[in-house]
Amino acid sequence: MLQVSRFDPWKDPLGLVDCYREVKRKHPDVQLVYLASMADDDPEGWHYYQKTYEYSAGDPDIFLLSNQQGVGNVEVSAFQAMATVVLQKSLREGFGLTVTEAMWKRKPVVAGRVGGILLQVEDGVNGFLVDRIEEAAEKVCLLLESPDTARRMGDAGHEKVRRNFLCTRNLLDYLRLFRRLIS
Repeated sequence: MLQVSRFDPWKDPLGLVDCYREVKRKHPDVQLVYLASMADDDPEGWHYYQKTYEYSAGDPDIFLLSNQQGVGNVEVSAFQAMATVVLQKSLREGFGLTVTEAMWKRKPVVAGRVGGILLQVEDGVNGFLVDRIEEAAEKVCLLLESPDTARRMGDAGHEKVRRNFLCTRNLLDYLRLFRRLIS
């Protein structure tokens, strides 16, 4: 299980840990990796990192990693490529670029039913939209137990990104607009 986001109350880091704990009951070998970019001038981020660290209660299968430990873009990409399920357990969210990055890497996404995530994740097609921790854990378990479903959703997510979110799509939209304006 992987989530890439800031340590922020709107990313629901404690709810993510609760989700992991529920999944762990059925899948004792599961691990949770939470990757974040930490800014030196963001005391709230450090506060939520500390809260999440303490809430994790020393679980050896929970990894809270950041740029402060040398985790950069290459490492984030590698974690996304290797994860079985990517979560974005947000309570509020803009577009959520990490969701699209995971979908591009053919990973099914379990995400909060909020904000820009609704433009990306088609519930039951390329991932699952959830409202509650228990629902998130149930969907993660389903994906862990059904590799075919996870693969199908990952492929659908990749195709959605290819059709809608690449810069070539934006270029095509601009060309169509220019053509209409010239006509």
